[in-house]
Amino acid sequence: MKRRQLLNYGAAALSVACHPVFAQGKYPQRPVTLVVPTPPGGSTDFTARLIVEPLTRALGQPVIVDNRPGASGNIGNQFVARAKPDGYTLLVAYSGYQVGNPHLFKDAGWDPIKDFAPVAMVTRAPQVFAIHHALPVNSLQELIAYAKKNPGKLNYASSGNGSIQHIAGELFKQLTGTFITHIPYRGSGPAVQDLLAGTVDLHITTPASVVSHIKSGRLRALAVTSAKRLPSLPDVPTAAEAGLKGYDLDSWFALYAPAGTPAAIVQQLNAEVNKILQMPEVRKKAEDSGTSVEAFTPAQLGEFTRKELDYWGGVIKSAKITAD
Repeated sequence: MKRRQLLNYGAAALSVACHPVFAQGKYPQRPVTLVVPTPPGGSTDFTARLIVEPLTRALGQPVIVDNRPGASGNIGNQFVARAKPDGYTLLVAYSGYQVGNPHLFKDAGWDPIKDFAPVAMVTRAPQVFAIHHALPVNSLQELIAYAKKNPGKLNYASSGNGSIQHIAGELFKQLTGTFITHIPYRGSGPAVQDLLAGTVDLHITTPASVVSHIKSGRLRALAVTSAKRLPSLPDVPTAAEAGLKGYDLDSWFALYAPAGTPAAIVQQLNAEVNKILQMPEVRKKAEDSGTSVEAFTPAQLGEFTRKELDYWGGVIKSAKITAD
């Protein structure tokens, strides 16, 4: 009897040793990685770094930002989709990739619904028309007039083929009857650097990427694509105020885990992120950058993802945008 009891105790101890997270109910027990599918310096990277320090404190383990840009976000997304579903590898997703790429690539190497477990919404942001300060225009209407007088002379940057910036540029051209050349980059960070250098003329992007440069005078903002003016750029008119009605575009940035991640871990991460989003210093930092925070449950983010996937599919098809 004693031998049998010892064997049972040994088996139980081995089970706990093999599955410490689930047996002891403790997560995490080692560093957690936030994969960002864009280079440093853009809005997706900003979103990750907005939560990385408070999330480190909340989880009691280091939270690390890992930038994995390339292939219009597909490299980073594939990496997380194929990662072990244990809560230690998470994706900071950019909406342009998460719900745009599936309509642009025959095989992106990942599926936004099947391969990911929604965790939490983090930030949402409109777009801002940012131009190099040397471009001889001071309003959106002047930009339109200049583009019509100089067809093909202007170019605009995006964070990659099929990104929201790409869609924004093509819709602008359709609505205004202008021709502006598209220059895709591997993320908003490099695009902004070339905009600052004057290599490109226009970048329609989220405010977090450019608001500091607009305030310093290195870039000029012509309009924002929100219904109301942004507190961080109060003198910049909305697109409707600037004479371009119906031009409303939002980007969003959310946290996803690989499909199959235990529900308890997803719920823990969701609760911690939503607490972080209520912190005054986090909300202020987001607002100062031209973004806003928004708390979702995992179920709400899942439903929102499906709706956005359908919506942007229609926009991309209507605008005849391809990944080529």
